[in-house]
Amino acid sequence: MKKINIDEKFGLFSDQWTPKIIAQSNGQLVKIAKGSGELVWHQHEHEDELFIVFKGHLTLQLRDRNIELAPGEMYVVPKGVEHCPKAAPDTHFMMIEPASTEHTGRLKTDITVSTDQQEWL
Repeated sequence: MKKINIDEKFGLFSDQWTPKIIAQSNGQLVKIAKGSGELVWHQHEHEDELFIVFKGHLTLQLRDRNIELAPGEMYVVPKGVEHCPKAAPDTHFMMIEPASTEHTGRLKTDITVSTDQQEWL
């Protein structure tokens, strides 16, 4: 495996809320995405979801509170916790999650990327 330059990978796409896979390790996918505005309220029944912010500001809205993330900060949304990511314009972030994790959980919308449609960079 070659080393990965994360900044270069962020430069390869412009679409919002569409995770791109950049690596895999022990059944976990390392994904990067860009976001602006809100995604959708959803949950992952069986998987935790780790978020790390590289640029901008990401709010992980939970039903009982908001988690505010700046560059260099991370948070793990525990399995079963309903959440709605909300991003300042042009926020760049990484997610590390099991390969089985559905983009928007059981909720299917026109923005949902199914596991078989996920793109590798």
